Amino acid sequence: MRFSAAREMRINLGLLFVRIGLGVVFIFHGYPKLFGGPEKWSDVGGAMSNLGIDSFHTVFGFMAGFAEFFGGIFLIFGLLTVPALILLISTMIVALITQIARESGFPGIAHPLSVGLVFIALFITGPGRFSFDHQFRNR
Repeated sequence: MRFSAAREMRINLGLLFVRIGLGVVFIFHGYPKLFGGPEKWSDVGGAMSNLGIDSFHTVFGFMAGFAEFFGGIFLIFGLLTVPALILLISTMIVALITQIARESGFPGIAHPLSVGLVFIALFITGPGRFSFDHQFRNR
């Protein structure tokens, strides 16, 4: 199925808008985790206990901050989009499991669930024409 040029432009602008919006949110969401130091990393990484992993919390916390902060940057530019989305989806899965374990109800699971679903959709569709990935792929 071939889209009209106008519809294709709207689709690509929509993907750009979603990437930039979520990228900015995750830069700000990941910044305090990434730059919070070992104590913050250990606290954040403690969520891995919900998966039965009771060691290396500092490493996992650092990786969560790294995934959110740098994943947000890569998402904005549409650069290394697939690896960034894999890290972000993984982080949202852990966040979702953590909220379920806390029995937070729907308000607690809504954020990681909805953002995770958008990340999965971006993984399926790709970053769109207005991305570095697209530019590098077409050279």
